Amino acid sequence: MIEIDGSKGEGGGQVLRTALTLSMITGQPFRIANIRANRSKPGLMRQHLASVKAATEISGAQVEGDALGSTSLTFAPGAIRAGEYEFQIGTAGSSTLVLQTVIPALLYAPGPSVVRVSGGTHNSKAPPAEFLQRAYGRAMADMGAQVEFKLERAGFYPAGGGAVRASVQPLAAWRRLALDARGERREAYAESLVAAVPGGVAKRELDCVASAMGWSGEQLRFQVLPDHWGPGNALLITLEHEHVTEVFVAFGEKARRAEEVARDAVAQARRYIASGAAVSEHLADQLLLPMALAGGGSFTMDVVSQHTRTNAEIIGLFLPVSISFDKRETCSYCEVRRG
Repeated sequence: MIEIDGSKGEGGGQVLRTALTLSMITGQPFRIANIRANRSKPGLMRQHLASVKAATEISGAQVEGDALGSTSLTFAPGAIRAGEYEFQIGTAGSSTLVLQTVIPALLYAPGPSVVRVSGGTHNSKAPPAEFLQRAYGRAMADMGAQVEFKLERAGFYPAGGGAVRASVQPLAAWRRLALDARGERREAYAESLVAAVPGGVAKRELDCVASAMGWSGEQLRFQVLPDHWGPGNALLITLEHEHVTEVFVAFGEKARRAEEVARDAVAQARRYIASGAAVSEHLADQLLLPMALAGGGSFTMDVVSQHTRTNAEIIGLFLPVSISFDKRETCSYCEVRRG
């Protein structure tokens, strides 16, 4: 039984999600205490409980402590089962984080699977659906995983109501990936998504991006979503390079000016561009686990967050790998090695 202190390091929900994923894959049970102890509302919230329920159903696990607000959990997995699954968060909690919990495990299932998660698809502190499709999905494909993401309906905070579907094929073999450089830029564009929000908001966001980034024409895209999907607004900046794709996002909310939303997204993209790194801190977080499963890999990143360091520590409890971080002139370097 692996014992985990959920308050260590970053102390958020990623500790639990990584433990669930690797427990299913390795068959090692774990017990976690102090779940989300560093958050204003500690314990399991609906999106975290949805990840537990999803992992339980997929692996036939025996679980104790799977209740709202619980600060401890024991999880003992069985065999991973292929199938068609549907999970509902019931709030605007992140559908994408639930998917990222179960997809690596389903790669080890004996057959193909389809997973549909309903809840939030575009909310703060979680990757939007487009990040899974363009950034995470591309990197996983480069490592040998066949996963296809489809955004069925956008769901914004606080209403939720969105849905993302993932189709997962069994993994033949991992390929090690070295993302030391991003390569030449192939495409760059910004998208403003609005649902039950005045179109002028999107125009102001895109005008601000155009001025800051020097973009025009097809690089500025305006998507009007059905009113009943909202209210909601998200501004996405996508940078596609030869070896990697990155997606940066900022969200509109009540009393937040469109120009502020745009400055937020632009600042994220500019930091990444200036660093010269292959990946941003958020994609770095998501690459650690599949690289560890592959037995090795490396990448340069714009910044090493506490979130990433904590994730590396949890991975090391389940897998015989070492994960190191080194500082370079304008960015950082991460290497995953077996043993």
